[in-house]
Amino acid sequence: MTLTLTPSAEAELKRIWQAAGDAIGFRIAVEAGGCAGLTYKLELIAEPDPADERIEVGGIPFFIHPTHQILLSGLSIDYPQGLAARGFVFQNPQARSTCGCGTSFSV
Repeated sequence: MTLTLTPSAEAELKRIWQAAGDAIGFRIAVEAGGCAGLTYKLELIAEPDPADERIEVGGIPFFIHPTHQILLSGLSIDYPQGLAARGFVFQNPQARSTCGCGTSFSV
């Protein structure tokens, strides 16, 4: 499982993680929803699911359930900070189509 962070995404995730206190890292998952069928879920967690795989990118622990790994393999996360756009942006090589706003995808 490969995951890439841009420098701005890494800095923002570290800021969020350090401010959280008791979180051990982030879970990345895929859920049904959005215009295109699937959405990304990124959340701080206090403890992993026993089945989660742990990977570390830039010193940040991520936990991914095995059933989501195929949908997230090669995922790149950015965090643009411009006036028009601010927030996490996911670039997924597994996505065959995305919605107009880029928050959901299909495979």
